[in-house]
Amino acid sequence: MHPKRVAPALRSVTAAARRTAGNRAVTPRVLDALTAIACLALMALDLPGLAAADNSLNGPTAALVLAAGAATLLVRRELPWLSLAVSLLFIGWLHELTLIQFALYSVGRYRGRRPAVLATAGYIAFCLALYNVPGWPLDHARTLSAFLGLVVPIGVLASAVGIAAYRQDLVRELDARRAESAVLQAVQQERNSVARDVHDFVGRELTLLTVRSEVLAVRARRTAHAKDFDELADTARRAHLVLNEIIVQRGERAATPGTDGLPALAEQSGRAGSPVRLDVGPGVHALSPLRQAAVYRVVQECLTNAAKHARGETVDVRISTDGPQLRIAVSNALPAGGPGRAPVSAGSGTAGMAERVRSLGGTLTATRTDRQYQVIATLPSS
Repeated sequence: MHPKRVAPALRSVTAAARRTAGNRAVTPRVLDALTAIACLALMALDLPGLAAADNSLNGPTAALVLAAGAATLLVRRELPWLSLAVSLLFIGWLHELTLIQFALYSVGRYRGRRPAVLATAGYIAFCLALYNVPGWPLDHARTLSAFLGLVVPIGVLASAVGIAAYRQDLVRELDARRAESAVLQAVQQERNSVARDVHDFVGRELTLLTVRSEVLAVRARRTAHAKDFDELADTARRAHLVLNEIIVQRGERAATPGTDGLPALAEQSGRAGSPVRLDVGPGVHALSPLRQAAVYRVVQECLTNAAKHARGETVDVRISTDGPQLRIAVSNALPAGGPGRAPVSAGSGTAGMAERVRSLGGTLTATRTDRQYQVIATLPSS
């Protein structure tokens, strides 16, 4: 065995793995391949002494055997027990302790605490049995000290690091699922909000149509068109009833304000510490109520994000119509601090306003640089 080189092996490779994992371009399979290569490189340091001291393998044969053992790490996610079995074989045959560190780490990382504890206990029991076999290459006087000072710490450390990584994976997965759930909930809430706005705006027009048809029916009572106006009023009433059945109101809530509510929204943002430069094109106020609600929703969410993450910075809001297209552009400078700061908008609110725009056939993009955050939404103006 080679205590001076084996002891720091796990720490160095674990640090390298963390640095590699931090690169999002590296896939799990590439990481497994790099891990296998790192393990082989560490075991290769023992090649000169394998044939001479520990076993009858020559240099090339020993290299092939070590490469085959390191190759088991390529399937460490699906079959960590394979690496463990081969590493125990290496201990009994080659007296090589490098692979066992990677194997125990893999069991802890991809199978959890209980399998890792069982694997570590099995590894320690196996080594204890070997140390008591007559003719073991180590000096018998050093057997207990080597066992307590090298074998046990290696197994416990490797398993502990693997279990810690396993727990971190679970936490990250839980956080990702919570974030995904929050986004889905925000999207659903925005869809419900759009549906309620449809009910409010379309229902109001159907009510006006019903009243107007009834008035015309009364005026045309003695003409041939009276029956037609009555049928038109009945059709409008039935359409309103169908609309009520399809879109169920969930509590009392006023419809989303339109572009007339933007000045009050800008004033409120200014009082919160984020002054607003509002530029609304002349054709914006003539948009349909649903599109005006989308404009209000996008501007509202952007101003909320600015108040949270760029307080004190001026927010530029420009809304314009260019032929068949409506364009909403909201931008603000970012506080000094560089890219290490949290994104200005990266959550369920952004998903909600994007869903509002998509429901009207438009697109929304949010971009962030070191100095500025900008949201641009485009959708049909009619």
